[in-house]
Amino acid sequence: MSAADAPPAARLLAPLARPDLADHLSAYGPPPFSPAGSARAQNEALIAAVEESGLTGRGGAGFPAGRKMRAVAAAGRRAGPLRSPAGTVIIANGGESEPASAKDALLLSRAPHLVLDGIVLAAQAVGATRAYLCVHGDPAPLRAAVTSRERAGLNRVPIQVAAVPAGYVASQETALISFLNGAGAVPSFVPPRPAQRGLHRHPTLVLNVETLANIALIARHGPAWFRAVGTAAEPGSILVTVGGAVAAPGVYEAALGTPVGALLEQAGGPAEPAQAVLAGGYFGGWLPLPGAGSVPLSARSLREAGAALGPGVLVVLPAASCPLAETARVTGYLAGQSAGQCGPCTQGLPALAEALGQVAFGRPGPEVLRWTRDLLALVRGRGACHLPDGAAGLVASTLLAFAADLRHHAEHGPCGRAARPPVLPLPRPPGSPS
Repeated sequence: MSAADAPPAARLLAPLARPDLADHLSAYGPPPFSPAGSARAQNEALIAAVEESGLTGRGGAGFPAGRKMRAVAAAGRRAGPLRSPAGTVIIANGGESEPASAKDALLLSRAPHLVLDGIVLAAQAVGATRAYLCVHGDPAPLRAAVTSRERAGLNRVPIQVAAVPAGYVASQETALISFLNGAGAVPSFVPPRPAQRGLHRHPTLVLNVETLANIALIARHGPAWFRAVGTAAEPGSILVTVGGAVAAPGVYEAALGTPVGALLEQAGGPAEPAQAVLAGGYFGGWLPLPGAGSVPLSARSLREAGAALGPGVLVVLPAASCPLAETARVTGYLAGQSAGQCGPCTQGLPALAEALGQVAFGRPGPEVLRWTRDLLALVRGRGACHLPDGAAGLVASTLLAFAADLRHHAEHGPCGRAARPPVLPLPRPPGSPS
């Protein structure tokens, strides 16, 4: 079965089960590269197809992929060979620093050549002369995949696989550029944006690996094929990591617009009585059940419901868990992920984590609750990246969605559910026992 004939709900994850190049070529066929030295019009055709498809970035921000490609291509033409002798650069972001997400790692393990096709196709479209694939963990399997493609003559640009340090902000696009420039993997203030001045001051296209895999499919099958699923406003499918209290946690593919409840049923349904769904990961928000089940899986619908699509994360919180304790643990983790550049992170987030810890594990009086809410306003919108905004948004969502729990803690102290093992995943500290 070819990728074009594959069921719409399995267009990225199937039909491949192994990462071999021969299997990839058998399933998808060769990538439709433009001829060497092709005219600008031929490269423009792919950018136009991506724009027409409506594909948005799958890394969390949801920016239109075609618009980003067009901006980088234009910046490269303006720079010219004298100002940009090394050429435009493309960075494939497979860092996946969100602890609740596993979709990028699965995609790279099962269909690495679909991502690599997307890298080369996008590079050719924007005029890039170098490409980097940034990942956490062992880069050896992906380096082997790149080597096999080089032997087959499939890489029109050199691709370097770079292992990026762990850390919640380490895979933010300006942090990746900083790391590849030889500095620490820390975000920088914008503007200028990477499209204008990125790696080594050259125009740089940064796209998530799922976005690039979709570009490879759009190049093969066209924008109408991509739009055959999803909604008119948000077309296509998306990979979603479903975790928490479901019978079959894992990575699923769903058409955008699918009700959250339908996707949870695909994951086996609740494994025990549940009270809420965290949508969008740790920069997302809580949706109380059963109402969450009817919310469409789309950026707009989730935002209007008080959550987010983000990198595609749904975590079901069991009724036996304390939502205040769960959020307090995550806020403490996020406070420890600061790059140390901005006051809202270095001072505001630890203070917010301490205040929420008192709310969850103590008996918060009115002054603690007031201070917690004051801190939300103090940290938002003032950082080099969105770490303060995301942490504050998660805390604000918790206080709103679980007002009854908040009253119980204020009147009676911490509930017994706070001692239950955590549901929201957090990375183990270095050196901790497995």
